[in-house]
This record gives sequence, C-alpha cells and structure tokens, in this order.
Amino acid sequence: MRVLVTGGAGYIGSHTVVELLLQKQEVVIIDDLSNAKEEVLRRIQTITGKTPIFYRGQVQDEALLTSIFKVHPFDAVIHFAGYKAVGESVEKPLKYFENNLLSTIVLLRVMEQFNVKKLVFSSSATVYGTPTKMPLTEADPIGGTTNPYGATKFMNELIIKDYCVAHPEMAATMLRYFNPIGAHPTGLIGEDPQGIPNNLMPFITQVAIGKRPHLNVFGNDYPTRDGTGIRDYIHVVDLALGHVASLEKMQHAAGYVVYNLGTGKGTSVLELVHAFETANQVSIPLQIQPRRSGDIAENYADCTKSNRELGWVATRTLVDACRDSWKWQSKNPSGYES
Repeated sequence: MRVLVTGGAGYIGSHTVVELLLQKQEVVIIDDLSNAKEEVLRRIQTITGKTPIFYRGQVQDEALLTSIFKVHPFDAVIHFAGYKAVGESVEKPLKYFENNLLSTIVLLRVMEQFNVKKLVFSSSATVYGTPTKMPLTEADPIGGTTNPYGATKFMNELIIKDYCVAHPEMAATMLRYFNPIGAHPTGLIGEDPQGIPNNLMPFITQVAIGKRPHLNVFGNDYPTRDGTGIRDYIHVVDLALGHVASLEKMQHAAGYVVYNLGTGKGTSVLELVHAFETANQVSIPLQIQPRRSGDIAENYADCTKSNRELGWVATRTLVDACRDSWKWQSKNPSGYES
C-alpha cells in the first residue's frame, strides 16, 4: 500500500511512519516543519532501514498537493497535519481555523480528483468537550469544545462526515486520541516541543534533565482519588499501531467510522509523576498551582469498540512510556537539535 502521511515528521506522525515502514508499506510525507525537524527523517531511516519520500510544504497548497498526487498513486491518506497548541489557539483562533480546516478541505478535494477513497483523520478526545460521565464512548455527544484547537477537530470531523454522505464509497476513520506519551524504545524519535511544552510528559522530562527547576501541577482539589486531574495516557507506539490497524480495516469496509484510542484507564498527574520517578530513579520536584481555566477533573476512554473492531489493544504500560520518554530525553537533551 502507498500511503500519504500529512504531518508525518511530527511526534505522532513520525512514530506512525516507522510502523508503516516496518509493515512494508510505501510512505510519502508532506510536512511544513513548523513543529518538526527534518532530522527526524534520518532517524526514521536508522530505525527502519528505509527513507520515506519527503515533501516540504503545507497541505493547503493545492498546487503542491496536486503535483504530489500526480507522481504517487496513493491508496490511502493519514491526515495528521495541523496546529495543535491549545493556548496559542485561544490567542490566535483565525490562524487555527484557517490552517486546520482549509488543509482538510483541500486534501479531500485533491483526493477526490485522484480517486483516493481511504482517509484516517487524527482527531482528539477534545471533541467531547466537558464530559458528563466516564469513561467516554464513541457514542457520547461531541461539541461544546473548550478552545479553538478542539473546535477545529470537531469541525473537521463534521466536514469529513458530510463528505462521506455525499461519497458513500469513501472509507474515513476518525481516531480520537486521548493523551499520547512515550517515545520510540530506541530513543531516536520522540516528542520535541517547540518552546514551552503543551503536554505533561515533556514537562516532567525537562525537569528531570535539569532544563526546568520544578513541575507545576495545576490543581490538587479536584474530586479525584488524589485531587489531581485524571487522564488516559497512551504510549505513542500503541497509538501509531492503531493507525496501522485502521488502514487494514479499511481494506474491507467503506463508510465513516469513529474509534477512541486510549488505554481505558485513568491515571492522575501525581500517579504519572510517581511512575516516572520509580521507573527511572529520578526525583521530580513539583509545585501545586491553582487550577487552569477549562481543565476538567477526569478524561479517559472506553476502548471496547476499537478493541473489538480493529483487533487493536494498547499493550505498553505506563512504566514503559516513562522509561521510553526518559531514554529519548536523556539521549536528546535538546531534542532533535542535540
């Protein structure tokens, strides 16, 4: 199978490219490197022995995208490309709506032109907004998102769903991620945030490596078992394998479908910190700060549907993710700039 991976040099994209190449698939990447480094391509080659074809540019550049489709007869597309910083999306909503929505519209238009009928979309648990019960199933209501980033994921799902209504031969899978952590077990590729991290694990590893003096924990008065927020932390390699499983499922069925990708278990902030300390024999000093606006107490997945229909299960443990995150950070103290 020949697969176009938009945003394939990013954190989740690069791990998915590795798994696709290990499965003997042909991979082409388009990425504008606004939140990634070209060095990741060399690291992918080291891990897999194969170098994916790479185009630098934006997905919404219709002329560029068309030229890529003319050269490569794709069987499927995995669409990761998009801005993803929640805080920045609040400050610059038009930037997020323009980039994240237009890229999907242009991609669908070019896919239609070249008769490509299989799409996996990188969605997010943020589409559930503020949930009223746990765990979250794919049948739970979506919308009511708390920031423009989440709104773009929700709106992209609607765009793709409506497109599938008009094109019933289309196979489109929405993968709603929970909280990806970890890195490739080689330590060669991992999460390399630009500036202040948006996610918890890079903060923990940057404190461990000495780049930051302490970890800020936002809120310890939630109605949870230790007062800190509970999330569903999934190893990025398990997440990548969920995409491989989705592509396989698409070979046998058309239509629009949604899957949660998580572990099905909630872990608190303090539990994640303690797991990291235990796994790596390092100490993480922390300070309790007031809650952040928009944060919720609990957010974790019911993955029964993805387990049953995709034959996919998250098998890597929290300890595995903590060890792999620390291996990546230790080997690459400045990320891909190291």
